[in-house]
Amino acid sequence: MGSQPPDRSDLYRDHVSKHDEVRAGAKFGAWIDGETHTTDDTVAVYDPVIDEQMLTVPDCTATEVDAAVTAAWDAFDRTWESTVPRDRSSLLFEWADTLEDHLEELTLLECLDCGKPISQAQGEIEGAIDTLEYYASVCRAQRGSEAPAATDLHLYMKHEPYGVVGQIVPWNYPLWAAAWKLGPALAAGNACVLKPSSETPLSTIRAAQLSADIFPDGVLNVITGSGSTAGQSLAEHDDVRKVSFTGSTDVGSGVMQAAADRVAPVTLELGGKSPFIVFPDADLDKVVDAVADGIFYSTGEICDALSRALVHESIVDEFTERFVEKAESYVLGDPLDEATTMGPLTSEDQFRTVTDYIETGREEATLLCGGGRPDDPALADGWYVEPTVFGDVSNDMTIAQEEIFGPVQTINTFADYDEAISLANDTKYGLAAGIGTERTSRVHQTADDLDAGLVYVNEYGPILPEAPYGGFKQSGFGKDLGLEALDHYRRTKSVYVNLDDPSL
Repeated sequence: MGSQPPDRSDLYRDHVSKHDEVRAGAKFGAWIDGETHTTDDTVAVYDPVIDEQMLTVPDCTATEVDAAVTAAWDAFDRTWESTVPRDRSSLLFEWADTLEDHLEELTLLECLDCGKPISQAQGEIEGAIDTLEYYASVCRAQRGSEAPAATDLHLYMKHEPYGVVGQIVPWNYPLWAAAWKLGPALAAGNACVLKPSSETPLSTIRAAQLSADIFPDGVLNVITGSGSTAGQSLAEHDDVRKVSFTGSTDVGSGVMQAAADRVAPVTLELGGKSPFIVFPDADLDKVVDAVADGIFYSTGEICDALSRALVHESIVDEFTERFVEKAESYVLGDPLDEATTMGPLTSEDQFRTVTDYIETGREEATLLCGGGRPDDPALADGWYVEPTVFGDVSNDMTIAQEEIFGPVQTINTFADYDEAISLANDTKYGLAAGIGTERTSRVHQTADDLDAGLVYVNEYGPILPEAPYGGFKQSGFGKDLGLEALDHYRRTKSVYVNLDDPSL
């Protein structure tokens, strides 16, 4: 990305030193049947802060996927199928405790390969651990049911695991997204084959390695490599009985088609173009921060990003002034520095995508702030984009309809309640939405009228394992998190026991 400026050296040397630390700490490969596997072909993992390769991971093919699925079925048939919820709960707690012991190590990995500010990376590792602890807890609360259908019949329903499930997670929340899928799947009694993104696989690989001597070999497998090869092979595998995917809508559609060929169920958590409605009574001291958190957290690389601010026309000037000031307050810098509040985009590809959308926005709307790269020469080789805000936006513009997946906010206005709801729902997506108001009745009415699976009120988040997470329309179907996720990893069997006359 250009020549190395003289004052880059401190940041550069610090990151290269951390790369050496990572390479010395563990061997990063696919995790199959309780062992690290390598392949002749590899995929490079880059540090987006300095655009330098840290290490490589195996570029797995159908051969490695088949080996992982076979190992998973062997483990399921050999030991895992016969475990009871108490056993699985204990092992999940043990794994969560082990990850907690390695919190600093996992945080560093997440920070380096994603470019997340270290405080965000740590919070997400803690979120992953909390998710696993949640499913360790609810694991023992699983129940069947009984239907009093007749006096001479005992009719009961029982839940069973699928056996082996395939899971594909994205690059923006590596370990947290993995925990969303592994937690309920393991709690329900399945063996797993999970594919992390080729761009950010390190924390997930390390977490799998830390499961050694906890889960039986083969219960938890991690396949690395490209989505088009390893991911497609996993989605198409005849012996994978259930597929759960998080990623883009286009790729999710392909995963669904692959699973449909063998009539395998899928869960899809896909894209979003989420609105935040700012009503005229909104407390702007809270709501400006909420909308900013919803678009600038994690450099906007979040599927439920609140990327469309719909602001009542009576307060749009004040909101816009405050919001631009907030956007310009973010500190772009080294994610390893606690003072940094925004890191780079995760990859060159995403940088190109986001900057192309910004150029489109310049043609369609009014650029209010940002839109370029930071002036700091120390950041010149990283994939940094300034927090960007566009005004004078209408809902038919490209930047108002297409998912950008970067720190780009649009602001448009509405005149009344019906127009606000119409604008909010005028998108092919339906993942999340936000409401800014001080009226309780308006909160509930708006939440009812929004066509979205998640609704945030006066804040962005939190995202907790107790509640299901997922959207409507082209944002997918099925749920991660919550008790509902357990149901997505279980099959229900009805058993009819006809009773004889009890007389002697």
